[in-house]
Amino acid sequence: MSIATRTGDDGWTGLFGAGRVRKDHLRVDAYGDVDELNAFLGLLRAESIDADVDALLESIQADLFDLGAELATPREGNTMAKHVAPFTDAFVARLDAALLQYEAQVPAMTHFILPGGSRAAATFHVCRTVARRAERRVVTLSHHEPVPESCIRYLNRLSDLLFVLARHENHLRGKAEPKWIPARPPE
Repeated sequence: MSIATRTGDDGWTGLFGAGRVRKDHLRVDAYGDVDELNAFLGLLRAESIDADVDALLESIQADLFDLGAELATPREGNTMAKHVAPFTDAFVARLDAALLQYEAQVPAMTHFILPGGSRAAATFHVCRTVARRAERRVVTLSHHEPVPESCIRYLNRLSDLLFVLARHENHLRGKAEPKWIPARPPE
């Protein structure tokens, strides 16, 4: 069986149990950004990172597939929606626990930081910004169609966690966090 179905050549794609929509539909944009985030997390996991963090990221990647399935499945009037497990705040609770765990392992912030330090830490920051974009897309979608609030909360919390994990990575590697020094106007 080929991956190329050719059913999307006309600019339309299928939602799970809910017909076809244009590929630039808000719902497709939202789950597309979640998919992009998942791919960047895979790239990050190709770096040499802490084994516990790698295991956490693997579980987050699985969560993102569940979140994407939720976004690809409009529930109203969709008899097929019962086959997709609801994306609940149980996912968010796991992120909250990880956030507390890793935040306790890094020094308190005394200044704003720039993305950087180690290559892996910089990649955590890329993932963080993609998570923020995905969150914005899901918020936009929620203004037009029903979306579980847990999806928005998850992406919000995930971007916070990715920020903390970037700091954790630099801390583990003994890398200084680049400080942001505000520009001073010329005299």
